[in-house]
Amino acid sequence: MVSRPEKEAYYLNIAEVVSKRSTCLKVLIGAIIVKGDQIIATGYNGAPRHTRSSLEHGFCLRQKLRIPSGTQYELCRSVHAEQNAIINSARAGVSLFGGDMYIFGNERESGAVVFAFPCFICKKMIINAGLDRVVVSLPGKERFKIFRVDDWVREWQEQDILEDSVRYGQSG
Repeated sequence: MVSRPEKEAYYLNIAEVVSKRSTCLKVLIGAIIVKGDQIIATGYNGAPRHTRSSLEHGFCLRQKLRIPSGTQYELCRSVHAEQNAIINSARAGVSLFGGDMYIFGNERESGAVVFAFPCFICKKMIINAGLDRVVVSLPGKERFKIFRVDDWVREWQEQDILEDSVRYGQSG
């Protein structure tokens, strides 16, 4: 009997390969968007096109400025993987509406898989793009967790954005 990975694992494996293009010195993140069982866009965390990355500079600006993780994203050289996947879809003229995003992350130095939950900015972009589900990598044997975007919207309708039950930087 031939063993085939389930769809979520299959697409996360592809997102993992995409993450290897990351130019972040700390965490490698890859995102893909799938619609109708077809990959329509990919993205990784990296510097804007035609600009110098942290790898090229040889240091992380946020670390140099001692900015705590999960804060002041505007001072990061990189565009997040989720943002790049959405942007790349727009550049190609492809609608994301009704698609799913798969996000894989791991630490550059140790290779440890991370809980690749999107930050608030990416979460808002995912909602407005009309995506249905977000599947994120998890450390450990579970490997991934699935979130429904409608649940995020409902949660924010009932309470403030800062009262999210799941947030970037928390464990899965």
